Amino acid sequence: MSDETENNNDSASLHDLLNRRDEADTGRVTELLQDMHPADIAHLLESLHTEQRDYLWPLVPVGAEGEILLHLNDQLRAGIISKMGAEELLEAAEQLDTDDLADIIPEMPLNVTQELLLTMEAQDRDRLRSVLSYPDDTAGGLMDPDTIMVREDITLDVVQRFLRKRGEIPSGTDTLFVVDRDSQFLGVLPLTLLLIKDPGTRVSDIMDKSVEAIPAETPARDVANMFERRDLISAPVVDVEKRLLGRITIDDVVDVIRETADHSFMSMAGMNEEEDMFAPVFRSTKRRSLWLGINLLTAFLASWVIGLFDTTIQQLVALAILMPIVASMGGIAGSQTLTLVIRGMALGTVSQSNAKRLFLKEFMVGIWNGLIWATVIAGVAGLWFNSVNLALIIALAITVNLIVAAIAGATIPMLLQKIGADPALAGTVVLTTVTDVVGFFTFLGLAALFLV
Repeated sequence: MSDETENNNDSASLHDLLNRRDEADTGRVTELLQDMHPADIAHLLESLHTEQRDYLWPLVPVGAEGEILLHLNDQLRAGIISKMGAEELLEAAEQLDTDDLADIIPEMPLNVTQELLLTMEAQDRDRLRSVLSYPDDTAGGLMDPDTIMVREDITLDVVQRFLRKRGEIPSGTDTLFVVDRDSQFLGVLPLTLLLIKDPGTRVSDIMDKSVEAIPAETPARDVANMFERRDLISAPVVDVEKRLLGRITIDDVVDVIRETADHSFMSMAGMNEEEDMFAPVFRSTKRRSLWLGINLLTAFLASWVIGLFDTTIQQLVALAILMPIVASMGGIAGSQTLTLVIRGMALGTVSQSNAKRLFLKEFMVGIWNGLIWATVIAGVAGLWFNSVNLALIIALAITVNLIVAAIAGATIPMLLQKIGADPALAGTVVLTTVTDVVGFFTFLGLAALFLV
C-alpha cells in the first residue's frame, strides 16, 4: 500500500472518530496522529470545523507543532497561534529552521517574539533578521540563510574534513557555495564532484563559475520562473554587493508555484488564497461582501444601459431573448484573452516590449472569431424569428463585442499592473463590465435605429 493511500485511510479514520468523539476514541486518534506527517495533519486540520480543530490540536504529536503550523493556511494558523500559550509557542518555534521560522514569527505575540530572539544564538538571530528584512514575496524572503560556504583556494580534502567536523549539512544541499574573503559569491561546488575528484584538487579548479546568483530583491514569481527554465534544485541569493546571503531550494519554489496558482484561481472570485474553508460564518460573509458589492455596482451599470432602451425592448421581445447571447459571447472571448495575458505576465513572457504584437494578434483573433460566430448566430436568429434585419443586427453586435472583448482582455491586465492593481483580482470584473456595456449598447442601439 502506498504512503498516500495509507495517509488517506488514516484521515478517513480520523474523520469518523472525530464525528463520534467519545473518550474511548481519544487514544485511537492520538495513535493515528503519531503516524502522520505534519503536512498531512495540517491538511486534516484545514478540513475540520472549529470545534473539531480545538479537540484535535492538543493531541498532535509533541515536537511536530511548529511544522504543522508552517503548513497551515495563514488564516487558520493565526487562529491557532492566538489560542496557544507563550511557552507552547516558544517550543513550537524552536522546532523550526530559520527560514521557516521567518514565515510564522510575524504572527506571534510581541512578547513571545522578543523572548524567542533572546534565547537564540547570535548567529541564528542574525540569520533570522536577515530573512525578515526582505518582503515575503522576494528571493530574500524565501531564502534559507543556513548555507555552507567554502573558499576557492583550499583543497577538496580540507572541505571534506570541514564537513566531517561540522557533523551535518542543511537538508536539500546539493552544492556548496564558493566565496572570497569578503563573502562575495564566486561559484558553486557540486557535492558529486567533492566525492569523486582527487582530494588534493583545489576548489578553484573544479568549481562551476557559470551559476548566476539571484539578487535578494528578485520577485518570488521570477525566482520560480528561473528554477523552471534552468531546472535548478537550489540557487544562491546575494545582496547588492554580491555577498552571499543564503540559498533557495526547490521545495521553497514549489510553495511559490502553488501559492501563485491558488492566488490566480481564488482572485477570480475576489477571494484570498489563504481563505479558511471552515472559517466562522460572519468572517466569511464579511470577506465576500466587498466583492459582491463591487459586482453589484457593475451590474447596475449594465442594467442602466439596458434601461436606456426599455421602450425598444417592449416593442420587440426577441431582443430580450437574444441579449444574453451577446453578453455571454463577449464575456467568454474576453476571459480567454485575459487569462492568457495574465498567465504570460506571471511567467514573464508578456512585457512592454512585445505588448503591441500581442495586442495586434488578439485583435485579429477577435475579428475572425467575431465573423465566424456572427455568421452562426445570425443564421440561427434569422430562422428563429424569421427576420433578416434582426439577424444582421445581432451579427454586427456579436462582431463588435468580440473585437472589443479581445482588445479589453489584452489591455486591461497591463493597465491594472501599471497603476499598481492586481490583474488577477480586478481584471475579471472590469472585463465583464466592458463586454456587458458594449454588447448591450451595440445590440440595443442598433435595434432602436433599424428595427423600431
